[in-house]
Amino acid sequence: MQSVECNNLTKRYGSVYAVNDLSFSIAENSITGLIGRNGAGKTTLLKMLAGFSLPTSGTVNIFGQNPFNNLLVSANLIFIDDEMVLPENMNLGEILKAAATFYENWQAGLASGLLDYFSLDLCSYYPQLSKGMKSTFNMILGIAARCPITIFDEPTVGMDAAVRKDFYRALLKDYLQQPRTIILSSHLLGEIEDLLDNILLIDAGEKRLHLPMDELRSYAVGLSGNFKLLNELVKKEDIIFQQQLGKDKIYLVVRNRNIDFSAAKLKGLEISPVAANDLCVYLTAKHKGGIDDVFKHN
Repeated sequence: MQSVECNNLTKRYGSVYAVNDLSFSIAENSITGLIGRNGAGKTTLLKMLAGFSLPTSGTVNIFGQNPFNNLLVSANLIFIDDEMVLPENMNLGEILKAAATFYENWQAGLASGLLDYFSLDLCSYYPQLSKGMKSTFNMILGIAARCPITIFDEPTVGMDAAVRKDFYRALLKDYLQQPRTIILSSHLLGEIEDLLDNILLIDAGEKRLHLPMDELRSYAVGLSGNFKLLNELVKKEDIIFQQQLGKDKIYLVVRNRNIDFSAAKLKGLEISPVAANDLCVYLTAKHKGGIDDVFKHN
């Protein structure tokens, strides 16, 4: 069953398209990484999925229903980001108790255990927390709610590396105990790729890739060696990224298809895997040569 279905989804602000003609679906009980650079349209897309805003055109369905002003969807979906507004006159313990009345699958024991693990005082008030502590508390709400659809929009803002690592582990362990549909947006794919079943890569509001993580890891290959030999080998291939390594040597990232690797090895060319995070950076770059292109004519 598909938890999320979007068809030709578009959100326009004046002449600017924040999301442009997106069509995709997300299967129930899976973890999807929504990946893209800052300004790619990730938050705009997620707010439409959560029913916070209406699309300009196209459709979005959550469990077959339009999420906008939909109480059933609201009861089964939680949206976590760094702009959450929580009651200022309630301490953390009181907020957790109130959350239990909203979410049918609320895990009070888990929330309490995570609060203690991350050294958050039940008597503290949300506005008094640091940026990282607020993100940690938000994360606890998102995990403990165990909503059938759980959306985390850049949830680790302000967290240090150790806390981020614990958050990802807690999320995965709880998901294995209680599978649900989780969408996790980030521009740091390298930190979360081991959690993900699938990746949805967007750029300037448009879909670039939507595929399983296993396929992403084999999507492209890196080749380095003599400039002329390498360009002859891949002249009909889709070049994703290129970087000059010296006077006669170049590094290319190309789509992993129809390449004669035996010929590449015979010609002394080096073959290497391409990290998933690097690949996403290359696919969403304005220039195939990256930052080096800025200096070519200077």
